Amino acid sequence: MTQTPHYVTAQEAAEMLQVRVETIYAYVSRGLLRSEPGSGKQRARLYRVEDVQRLQEKKSYRQDPSSAATGAMHWGMPVLKSALTLISENGVYYRGENVVQLALSENIEQVASLLWHGEPGPGERFLLENTLPVAIYLQQLHQLSQSTQALQRLSIALTLASADDIAAYDLDPSLEQSTQIGARILYLMASVLTQAPQNNLTLATMLQRRWCPEDERTTRLFNAALILCADHELNASSFVAHVVASAQSSLYQVVIAGLATLQGFRHGGVTWLVERFLQEVEAPQQANTVITARLKRGEQIPAFGHKLYPSGDPRAIFLLDLLKQMYPDAPSLQCSLAIIETMSQLTGKLPTLDFALVTMAQTLELPPDSALALFALGRSVGWIAHALEQYADGQLIRPRAQYTGLLPDSSGMQKY
Repeated sequence: MTQTPHYVTAQEAAEMLQVRVETIYAYVSRGLLRSEPGSGKQRARLYRVEDVQRLQEKKSYRQDPSSAATGAMHWGMPVLKSALTLISENGVYYRGENVVQLALSENIEQVASLLWHGEPGPGERFLLENTLPVAIYLQQLHQLSQSTQALQRLSIALTLASADDIAAYDLDPSLEQSTQIGARILYLMASVLTQAPQNNLTLATMLQRRWCPEDERTTRLFNAALILCADHELNASSFVAHVVASAQSSLYQVVIAGLATLQGFRHGGVTWLVERFLQEVEAPQQANTVITARLKRGEQIPAFGHKLYPSGDPRAIFLLDLLKQMYPDAPSLQCSLAIIETMSQLTGKLPTLDFALVTMAQTLELPPDSALALFALGRSVGWIAHALEQYADGQLIRPRAQYTGLLPDSSGMQKY
């Protein structure tokens, strides 16, 4: 598989930017390009591709602002400033902290504090006396059809709670208030997923006691999965969180909007497609046959190949490694590993976090929809963080449309 190089020479950078090599050196002196010594006897300086691409985008914007703004909505220039998550060739970072290291050493409550307020914190602020009538919400949800999906139940519960949590309508991003509201939202969501309120427990422990009561080791897995899911820069649902928060909606409405977006098949809803696909591979030796048949029919293998991770999604790699350490002989895991190996050989594509979440859910024999439910609970931490960032910014996000419809006649009168 061909990978995009991370560094280029001065001559290559000059050709990409259509300038002289001397101009490249000037960009370095002005701090617009970063350079590092190369290898070999000459040790010629090398330049980061991401810096060169950023200058290309700025040049494009100056030449044609409308086309550059349009391209920004399709994996192009950043459209919002954020101090939350960095995605680089070296990994994913929450406020400068490597997400894999966080998954090893912290719990999701501490990571929420880091994303919301810039410091990990002890996490005790989450173990608050809950002021919401969670038991009543669960009773109302119990009347719903058993076919109601997990995220739909979460949305209904949050809608009910938003009417009772009056403090949430004070959009103050300060430490104590936002932490309390955020903690109530996460606790309610975990209670809905586990179908029981469990006071003074961490989110991962709540999941473990309900879903895997005989295996306390899974607390570590649940915690890691939640942290890995917590944020991923400006994905579709996190961008929606910014937009909704910019309209001065409460944190409850922000999370509800995030849940609606997450269910799309090009976002978290891909986990449903992965579940369906894994049903076709009943044994490791069937992986090649099933994948080949799908590819020949023109069908995609869901949750493989991520634009941001040509060398593999580090979140998926970490979660799958944990599963291999803890449940090396699990049949579901063996099937997934066979699929990964086959896909790597046939297409060069590697699994995303979505595939790892479904593999985890099937390895632990969790209830239906658990992979997406875990994704939603973890990502809610990020949605709240994006909302707090937007509240502090105070600006309304209101892009303009490029009109392509019917024009009025020359007199300015509307055509009917």
